[in-house]
Amino acid sequence: MKILCIIPARSGSKGIENKNIKTLGGKPLMAWSIEQAKECKYKMRIIVSTDNTDYAEIARMYGAETPFIRPIEISQDLSTDYEFMEHSLGELKKENYEPDFIVQLRPTYPTRKVELLNETIKLFIENRSEYDSLRTIIPFDKSPFKMYTIEDNCLNPLFRQLGDMEEPYNQCRQNLPKTYLHNGYIDIVNTNIIKNGKISGNKILPFLMSGSEYHDIDYAEDFKKVEDILISAKKKCL
Repeated sequence: MKILCIIPARSGSKGIENKNIKTLGGKPLMAWSIEQAKECKYKMRIIVSTDNTDYAEIARMYGAETPFIRPIEISQDLSTDYEFMEHSLGELKKENYEPDFIVQLRPTYPTRKVELLNETIKLFIENRSEYDSLRTIIPFDKSPFKMYTIEDNCLNPLFRQLGDMEEPYNQCRQNLPKTYLHNGYIDIVNTNIIKNGKISGNKILPFLMSGSEYHDIDYAEDFKKVEDILISAKKKCL
């Protein structure tokens, strides 16, 4: 079975300049995800998809492949995961390589646990004939059934009806379905789903995590928080 691990690392971060190569715990941020993939018990081809040749050189230093440079037009703020995945598969097809499924490791999760990476891949392998993809999720404490948009200066409920329930936005929270948030910690998808123009398909296998198991880096304060966590963990090991 061919497993492709893609680590997306574009260079145009706005929240933190050059976030994906900013030094964290003595190495570039994206190096943490490369090393997690290398430590995984499942053999994966590890590729960094980047639009920047300097980023590509750093990725190779830590053991990832960079067989292509991602086009600038699909490396923008509003570019989608589907775009770089579809591009990656197209480039790899030129060398007659086509994986069975793709594991996406976003570089903004430096404290990702390799044990969870092993668990999610194992679970997906066991169920991939029945599912299109797998996504890690966390419980979401704010119900989307109580949310609104504003149109023409008027509140517009996202859900005016839920099954037989009228006005779910006026119901007690306890009467509403439990909801979950896709946290982006680990995403896995069958290759044929990408080839069919989708990113997750219709049947998504959930992998439930607790809200305290992951630390995503988007802003400077997130970076400082994770630095403190790594320093604390290092002290405990001494």
